[in-house]
Amino acid sequence: MPKIFLVEDDESIREIVLYALQSSGFDVLGFESGKEFFKVLEKESVLPNLIALDIMLPGDDGLTILKKLRQNPNFSAVPIIMLTAKGSELDKIKGLDLGADDYLTKPFSVMELISRIKAVLRRSTVPVAEAHDEMTYQNICLDNNKRRVTVEGIVVDLTFKEYELLHYFMVNKGVALNRDKIMDAIWGYNFEGESRTLDAHIRSLRQKLGEGGECIKTIRNVGYKLGE
Repeated sequence: MPKIFLVEDDESIREIVLYALQSSGFDVLGFESGKEFFKVLEKESVLPNLIALDIMLPGDDGLTILKKLRQNPNFSAVPIIMLTAKGSELDKIKGLDLGADDYLTKPFSVMELISRIKAVLRRSTVPVAEAHDEMTYQNICLDNNKRRVTVEGIVVDLTFKEYELLHYFMVNKGVALNRDKIMDAIWGYNFEGESRTLDAHIRSLRQKLGEGGECIKTIRNVGYKLGE
């Protein structure tokens, strides 16, 4: 039974969402603040399968919490759906840039949230590579059995999506991949045309790979490719 953590300070919304998720077969826990959330998260022996995170929260807001999660290697790969206020386009972009897997704008349908959760869980539980146990490109080595990436023998800590991106590039090395194709392969859809999240993930991936990140080339008016 998938475990879902919901961080939402509005009690009425929190209770409705928790009830709907429980009725849909999820194991759920709700929190009204980041402080309460982290207190429980760090004590849990099993990580949640997904976190639904509101942006407007008392104390640390959702974007601050998201950043902390993505910087912590223990939680960096947990899928996160951001819940944003209506019209807060900047919050959506910031959330995606910081590594959110999806976002939903308030007011939202609970059934739509459940559908988004199921879609993210499907993408996060499908193995990225089954036919390629270990792949290398120049000084980058990707070990799919251990789900580990090293550059010149040094382990590089990647988020779930960064790992998927790198693997996708390595499988298609030398091929110019258009943005829509990458978005569809990694996220399952194109965020209603919003591709800044792709650029943010590429930027982060390049930075983490150090000199190895230079092999990820930008193809103007097309997208990206690995190698020449």
